[in-house]
Amino acid sequence: MSSAYARPQVRLAPSPTAESRAFWTGGQHGRLLIQRCRSCGHFFHPPAPSCWRCRGTDVGPEPVSGTGAVAAYTINRQPWIPGFEPPYIVAMVELDDEPDVRLVTNVVDVSLDDIRVGLPVEVFFEEWGDGEERVWLPLFRPRTSTPAG
Repeated sequence: MSSAYARPQVRLAPSPTAESRAFWTGGQHGRLLIQRCRSCGHFFHPPAPSCWRCRGTDVGPEPVSGTGAVAAYTINRQPWIPGFEPPYIVAMVELDDEPDVRLVTNVVDVSLDDIRVGLPVEVFFEEWGDGEERVWLPLFRPRTSTPAG
């Protein structure tokens, strides 16, 4: 069963906070922005005013590669949200840049038979909302190229 992604009619959009605004709007420029601690150098998510590792407060959003792998997933078959029709894949994606940074997201453009833990994926962004309320949701799809190195 192949799966060509079709944008849903509706999504539940986030309400960005001061800490999360960069995460939700970085996609406007094609960048996945993740909080990074300038004291210990680690990335962390979700965005917060301080690092959970070292408690440093010199933190801010920085671009990451946007590549990762599926760490866990479920296939939702329940029609919870009118206009967002099942089935769809909800996954935890582990970022290549920092393996313990994981995002809960949708993985698209993959058949339900082909989704698996370890599947290499890459980010793309879907714009939702108007004006000041616009956000760019980071979604993932199977990686089309392999990383250099």
